[in-house]
Amino acid sequence: MDMKLIDSHQHVFWHGRDDKGLLADMDKYGIEKAWILSWEEPGDEMGSNYSAVLDPRFRGYGTPAPALPLAAVYEVARRYPDRFIAGYCPHPLDAEAVGKLTAAIKILGVRVCGEWKFCIQFDDPRCLEIYKVAGQYGLPVVLHLDSPYLPPKGGKYVGNARWKGGSIFNVINACKLCPETNFIGHAPGFWREITGDADERAESYMTPPRVPGGRLERFLAETPNLYADLSAGSALRALKMDPEYARSLLIKYADRFLFARDYYGGEMLEFLKSLNLPADVWRQIGRENAERLVAPAYVAPEM
Repeated sequence: MDMKLIDSHQHVFWHGRDDKGLLADMDKYGIEKAWILSWEEPGDEMGSNYSAVLDPRFRGYGTPAPALPLAAVYEVARRYPDRFIAGYCPHPLDAEAVGKLTAAIKILGVRVCGEWKFCIQFDDPRCLEIYKVAGQYGLPVVLHLDSPYLPPKGGKYVGNARWKGGSIFNVINACKLCPETNFIGHAPGFWREITGDADERAESYMTPPRVPGGRLERFLAETPNLYADLSAGSALRALKMDPEYARSLLIKYADRFLFARDYYGGEMLEFLKSLNLPADVWRQIGRENAERLVAPAYVAPEM
């Protein structure tokens, strides 16, 4: 596990660290490159609990500023082109979303569409138009999924700041409607599908025991353009439910998982090392899948 890693889900200017702080953390854990993703979720969808940990430069009083805007991503990716790959996803309700993504690809060198994190169903037609552009230019879409309803008693609405995208079925539908686009799942609403009793689980983050028959493995088998990143507490807790099953899943679908963190530190890396994955599996998860999925740098046609 001495290979240089690629972190396929990361942010910058938050939780007390700037770009230099992020680089120091990457160096500590042997990470050569990171996809740094925008987070265009506006304040009225996000809630106020992130105010103390987000870059305040773009969050002026009375403005609907997004959490982590493209400006910050571009600033850092341009400063350290050998270490960072820029990601951006505009809000689907923006009438200019498609044009903005296209411009970001052609002018700013964006190579990933993400992070998609909005209070709208993932397969809404306005979202599909964004994915089609991403697929046209080879950008994978990194999505954040949080269920709008959680059990018991038929499902309790979690609130406007807590749901993103709908259910796993919205994701699968988008995968089918945009077969030329690759989708990378992330977050509690996605990783809950590792257990067969997801529809009865009242919690967002999964805890043991894991019940066999989770839909995640079935959808990976049935949906060739569906991937998953191993970022955040959602992935770590889901895999820790059943380490033996986690190991078998990662080996079986080694070409579909990407090492990622969405934060700082080495918790996921430590857990993956404990699984003693075969060397070829670790190469795919730790680096090769990210290299394969990221879009090539845009080259403007000659005039």
